[in-house]
Amino acid sequence: MAVWWWRIILALLSSILFSPQRCASQPQLNGTAGNNDYSFMKNATSAPNISHYDYIVIGGGTAGCPLAATLSQNYSVLVLERGGSPYGNPNITNVTAFGAALSDTSPTSPSQRFISEDGVINSRARVLGGGSCLNAGFYTRASPQYVKEVGWEGKVVNESYEWVEQVVAFEPVMRPWQCAVRDGLLQSGVVPYNGFTYDHINGTKVGGTIFDRDGHRHTAADLLQHAHPSRISVLLHATVHRILFRSKGASSKPVAHGVIFRDSQGIKHKAYLKHGPGNEIIVSAGALGSPQLLMLSGVGPAEHLKAHNISVVLDQPMVGQEMADNPMNAVFIPSPVPVEVSLIQVVGITSFGAYIEAASGENFAGGSPKDYGMFSPKIGQLSKLPPKQRTPEALTRAIELMDGLDGAAFQGGFLLEKITGPISRGHLELRNRDPNENPIVTFNYFKDPKDLERCVEGISTIGKIIESKAFAPFRYPNLPVPVLLNMTASAPVNLLPRHANTSSSLEQFCKDTVMTIWHYHGGCQVGTVVDHDYRVLGVDALRVIDGSTFNNSPGTNPQATVMMLGRYMGMKMLKERLGEYGETQQ
Repeated sequence: MAVWWWRIILALLSSILFSPQRCASQPQLNGTAGNNDYSFMKNATSAPNISHYDYIVIGGGTAGCPLAATLSQNYSVLVLERGGSPYGNPNITNVTAFGAALSDTSPTSPSQRFISEDGVINSRARVLGGGSCLNAGFYTRASPQYVKEVGWEGKVVNESYEWVEQVVAFEPVMRPWQCAVRDGLLQSGVVPYNGFTYDHINGTKVGGTIFDRDGHRHTAADLLQHAHPSRISVLLHATVHRILFRSKGASSKPVAHGVIFRDSQGIKHKAYLKHGPGNEIIVSAGALGSPQLLMLSGVGPAEHLKAHNISVVLDQPMVGQEMADNPMNAVFIPSPVPVEVSLIQVVGITSFGAYIEAASGENFAGGSPKDYGMFSPKIGQLSKLPPKQRTPEALTRAIELMDGLDGAAFQGGFLLEKITGPISRGHLELRNRDPNENPIVTFNYFKDPKDLERCVEGISTIGKIIESKAFAPFRYPNLPVPVLLNMTASAPVNLLPRHANTSSSLEQFCKDTVMTIWHYHGGCQVGTVVDHDYRVLGVDALRVIDGSTFNNSPGTNPQATVMMLGRYMGMKMLKERLGEYGETQQ
């Protein structure tokens, strides 16, 4: 009891010392998104049959855009992006349309849905700017400890974060519901209060956002404004089918020297590296796309490649291994009063290894008030059934049930927890030889009992927030936490009746209601597939630079670090060739 009271006192003192920012009462979402009309961005149908560049970047995503922009300051760069442009698409640009792009399952959608072998429905980006065009916008750095363990140079890391933040990061406008979450975290013992900061610090903080004050999203594609326009070419709807290798001799390493890609009409094109030392191909196709492309190009487990009639360039058994996805579990809290539309703004970084975040309000994507934001069956976030039961028919039924509810039923918000790491790991395999098809991926959620323990503590902390004094205006007094955890399928929250509120029941709750927060990583990890400079082991002139190289997801949300990594490695690669960072054009 003494420990509990001491935490309460610390929370109150922290709140006073840091003076949490004032909460605005009404949103102000005016204006339209800017449209970056880059002259170097073209449809791949306009590409020549054969072209030559100093660098070829496969994937114009969260890492690929800042990487290419940086390299183009001194060298010619080709970016091959399988998706289209994010500009002019309100489903990407506007905060109130969150979920619309994720719910679009058409072949031209900026998101591509996949279902892991675990049964959890997920999405991968298919658009210039990558996941930064689809996510909930939270911007936060990795911890100094993470930077140290990875072996990055701290000074250049900070400079790279700052370079990114000049374009895409903003301080959010805090409104009543998010403020209640913040204060509820403090009253629940997630202290100290660290105010608004991009830094990763234990306690409660307000993080950054890539949505500006008009509610418009800024993405990694915006970082291409730093590119040298005469030295970069960005081709959209350009799907790379294979990396080409040559060998200098029987005893030498294979050398990457070109790629084969197809445009939206299926026409084949080839792009080659110019002759000369230092020119390279960089794969930045994401945690699914990068290991998939390496395998399709003959770099991967030999027996698996042979089973798909792929010629083996290098037997590399660790390609596609150590895949991980941070499990997310959420609780819906109906509110007796209206709440703002908000995505992730506040985070509680706990001492036990879970992050507590929140989202709220109806989303009016496409003029409909029932798109349910981050927790909609329309985007695959269906937790009312255990993962293996989330069939297309179940999704359709859940959408029908929710569409039949009155709009007032969606008045409220979600508290969610995501565990750090995670420790549990899985793997990725090819489904076939079509790069447009999703590979087969297994994440093994909660396979390690430590992950499950963290989830239970995270859900327990959410319960404390709901019962806190700060959160009282946004909850019905006749709906205690056990009732919220056991709400029926007819409620807007996607849960079936659960067990009694015991430790073992919370374990089952975690397993049955697990969803993704889209932070999957691994498959081309440092130390097994690439070295610490992200060069692919066993071949020359080839690197992988993206989230597939991570052993753990950085920070509470990884996008800031993925963008930073693109800039950081671009600077490092230029230093290798030019001698000093200062010689590059900024």
